[in-house]
Amino acid sequence: MKHLCAISVLRMTILVTFLMSGCLYTMAQNEVEPMKSATPVDSIAIMLARIDSLTREDSILNVKEEVLPEQSVMIDSTRINSPKRDWATWKPDPQRALWLALVLPGAGQIYNRKYWKLPIIYGGFIGCIYALSWNNMMYKDYSQAYLDIMDKDPNTASYNKFLHLGVEINESNISRYKEIFKNRKDKYRRWRDMSIFVMIGVYALSVIDAYVDAELSAFDISKDLSLKVSPTVIPNHSGGNPLQAQSLGVNCKLNF
Repeated sequence: MKHLCAISVLRMTILVTFLMSGCLYTMAQNEVEPMKSATPVDSIAIMLARIDSLTREDSILNVKEEVLPEQSVMIDSTRINSPKRDWATWKPDPQRALWLALVLPGAGQIYNRKYWKLPIIYGGFIGCIYALSWNNMMYKDYSQAYLDIMDKDPNTASYNKFLHLGVEINESNISRYKEIFKNRKDKYRRWRDMSIFVMIGVYALSVIDAYVDAELSAFDISKDLSLKVSPTVIPNHSGGNPLQAQSLGVNCKLNF
């Protein structure tokens, strides 16, 4: 509103100034050239019309700024739903199944949607870990017992926990127990190492199974695959006798 008042005062000031200048100019022109008195009046009218139009435009802008509320732009975010995967016709990627199985055992079977294989794979790993820990513990115990029986020190007798109740080691049987402890130490060490190789084998089988399963996912296993076995007569061309020139055999037909 202050802006409108200032414009109105300015308008009135300019109007009075132009009126006064116009009157003075008219009086001067009437004295010199009376026929040209209409020209300043027209210029004053044009100037006033321009000032009036500018004032109206400014007032309209101010009214819009005061009356119109702020409008916020609302972005309509629509979710673009991707088409659902048809699991009936979906085929796994062999390369992806291979890399998943290499990174995490069993991940390839999950990717191939063969969940029933997971207990077999992880059961194999758990069994190998248990066998590895058990054989390693027994190997350490028998190794220490073998070292104690070989040093002939009575203060180191950890081998006594492997003896039966009432049995003692003396000069008559010490050589036999040395051989027993040595054989058992070697046996548990061999079983411990075998457990490690079996674990590696289970891991390799899980990787191979994931890759082969994904590779054979597109293999035709429809009902048209069938093997038909039927008796047949096979000519052998062995002689002129027709009974000897033919033999009985089996004909196998594989439809695929």
